[in-house]
Amino acid sequence: MKCCTEILYEMKRIKILAIALLSLLFTGEVIAQKPTEMKHATGSALQDVKEEATIVDIKTTLGDVKVLLYNDTPIHKENFIKLVKEGYYNGVLFHRVIKDFMVQTGDPDSKTAAPGQQLGTGDPGYTLEAEILFPKHYHKYGALAAARVGGPSNPEKRSSGSQFYIVTGKKYPAAQVENMMQRQAMGPRQEYFKKLVKEHQAEIDAMRNDPEGLKKLQETLVAETEKNVPLALPSPELIKDYSEKGGTPFLDGDYTVFGEVVSGMDVIEEIQKAETDRSDRPKEDIRIISMSVETEK
Repeated sequence: MKCCTEILYEMKRIKILAIALLSLLFTGEVIAQKPTEMKHATGSALQDVKEEATIVDIKTTLGDVKVLLYNDTPIHKENFIKLVKEGYYNGVLFHRVIKDFMVQTGDPDSKTAAPGQQLGTGDPGYTLEAEILFPKHYHKYGALAAARVGGPSNPEKRSSGSQFYIVTGKKYPAAQVENMMQRQAMGPRQEYFKKLVKEHQAEIDAMRNDPEGLKKLQETLVAETEKNVPLALPSPELIKDYSEKGGTPFLDGDYTVFGEVVSGMDVIEEIQKAETDRSDRPKEDIRIISMSVETEK
């Protein structure tokens, strides 16, 4: 049976053809289409933290960077503050730097790393529950986000207990960003639909020669999916940020964004220009000298 992986969008509602139901049984892929109701996330992250702002000062060998921590990602915020106050980050390297993408740090093993040593696996011995609030928080230029192990070994998208990165990224045409965001917004709905199909697999198997029965079941599952998985497409502000300031929109929905740079992006720009080896580690060490909680109300 020929399967299709292209995601189609329709303005009225999702209509998944019966053949998609059968395709999913054999390939794990699904066709989805654009729905009618599209709610846009609104509000600024800075507005959310206005009353209880927490600013962390990061002193590096290239200059100072200040980051604001979001209140609505409390697990990451509290853990970050805890590690900062313990001096955990003092002396760590920016061990992974990719121009027009991001700069990464927080590996405790990097404090005493020899030149050329592979880094990136160190942590405090625990991971954090994901707090992914896309499209409210997204990978715009200057976003602060938690690194994590990728792939099937981490289906819950749990964050590293200490490693984090700051986004530089690049600018994208507004139309391209909107298309990417629409596809990503459909992701949770597709996953929910796939889960329902697996739960009804025995029923579907019994209907292999009953296209009308499959169609009715399909409509039932689509309706349940639409009811239980609301869509929240990105705001015009998000589109503008990615098209005018830049970022890494392809990371949205997969990593926890828990803050943003409020000053010192010129320092981050200098870090991202560093000459690196094959592992993206700067050939000349760039360190965090110290970090401190500057404002906490």
